[in-house]
Amino acid sequence: MLKIGLIGCGHISETYFKSQTYFNNINIVACADINIEAASKCAQKYKIQAKDVDDLLTNKEIDIILILTNPISHYEIIKKTLLSNKHSYCEKPFSISFEQGKELVELAKSKNLIIGNAPDTFLGGGGQLTKKIIDSGEVGDIKLGNFFFAFPGVNPWHPNPEPWFTEGGGPILDMGPYYYTMLVNLLGPAKKIKAHATTVSEYRNIGNGPKKGKKFKIEVPTSYHIIVEFINNTIVNGFLSFDVINHQTNFMEFYGTKGSIIGPDPNMFGGPIKVSLTEGGEWKEYSTEEMILGKINIFNKSDRSNEAPRQANYRGVGLSDMIYSIEHGIEHRCNEKLILHVLDMLDTTIHSAEQNKVLQLKTTCEKTKPFLDTDVEKITRK
Repeated sequence: MLKIGLIGCGHISETYFKSQTYFNNINIVACADINIEAASKCAQKYKIQAKDVDDLLTNKEIDIILILTNPISHYEIIKKTLLSNKHSYCEKPFSISFEQGKELVELAKSKNLIIGNAPDTFLGGGGQLTKKIIDSGEVGDIKLGNFFFAFPGVNPWHPNPEPWFTEGGGPILDMGPYYYTMLVNLLGPAKKIKAHATTVSEYRNIGNGPKKGKKFKIEVPTSYHIIVEFINNTIVNGFLSFDVINHQTNFMEFYGTKGSIIGPDPNMFGGPIKVSLTEGGEWKEYSTEEMILGKINIFNKSDRSNEAPRQANYRGVGLSDMIYSIEHGIEHRCNEKLILHVLDMLDTTIHSAEQNKVLQLKTTCEKTKPFLDTDVEKITRK
């Protein structure tokens, strides 16, 4: 079994350690963090080795580095991982600039190494059931759509919210990967993007923890209006924001020549999915509860305002699929072509807003292949 070294022992690391209970090939044997105390606590809790980052990267027993650090450090750590002749799987975003991501893809290819990247939520029951319905032609050819994410930002509950509002943060690099990856999963690659950005407040206050009440400066736009045109000529409007207290808008809707479909939360793995085939008619609901990666496995209320108390969360499936692909010599689904195209979409959105004009994408990729329960069964524990 391939051995994994984890870098970044923060909140998200708990999710990946838990993924070992779902997936039969995720084997985390060591961890590292710039905060030595955090690494030691993590190692003690999960009964693994704690190392410093350089020792982990040079350890010959480690095959894959799992990177869960601040986005601004992703490029540097992925590059060091590849130069250490190890495969890399990283949390989103792949990098904070397209040029950095392109360099990493070329480096991995030159060294015959595999790289993967979150998000993997499109592999869940919600994303796959929506894909199946759209591909079946039930709602006809998708011509238009909307996607929407809005909440007040992390500063009301997170004790250290500043990274979400500085370089490497903001709604595009934070939530954009979920939405853009899901869109490519459902519609295929994008062709051009037009975006407009705004910053509602110059400063915010920290609402929780030892720094509660401290004011900090906002350094990136906090809301984006977006129009994405896809290779198949579908046009989708989007809104991603850290400035909205509450709303009643669906995460995703798509409008076809025969009907409409309400898609899933791209940040999670379950459903339900709803379809309507008549004007003003009823919505037929499709459950994901019978799908392996659609079953609800979270029942507790999170302190995050954008997370419901009942969710399906199987983060780590992209890593598991990558491990299976390495072992069997096949292409994995969170592959370098997809993640570079999504990074291209993110980068193009930011530059389109800065330049106030429509911009063409520099890359393309294949529409993601289905991830059937028969595929999932190969990597899940019985």
